[in-house]
Amino acid sequence: MLLDIDLQSETPIYTQLVNGIIEGIARGQLLPGEALPSVRSLAADLGINLHTVNKAYHLLKQEGYVQINRKQGVVIEPDAFPPADEAFKERLARQLRPLLADAICRGMSKEELDAVCSAVYDDMRSNELGGG
Repeated sequence: MLLDIDLQSETPIYTQLVNGIIEGIARGQLLPGEALPSVRSLAADLGINLHTVNKAYHLLKQEGYVQINRKQGVVIEPDAFPPADEAFKERLARQLRPLLADAICRGMSKEELDAVCSAVYDDMRSNELGGG
């Protein structure tokens, strides 16, 4: 599993882990039912505190992306991922607001924003669509 963690980033490491794992799922690099590294193993590989990995795994469980059990460890949810319900859409809108405000202040048009969003979406889905 390839995770790009920036130890100098203002984004907390556990958030980077959560985002990286969700992106791996979206790209089809992490498949339903696939086991993730143990907390100890991933912490050692990344050179970070095991409590940081543990926090990330528990947040992923809370969001419905993984299952955690003593026998198998942490496994990508094998059945179904969380739905894009109204609560998710509201959270997404809240998270997008500062990014969109910054883009607008920099003079980006709606068309440019749409193009960037489409390009990122297409990049994420390229494995699934046969491009990667």
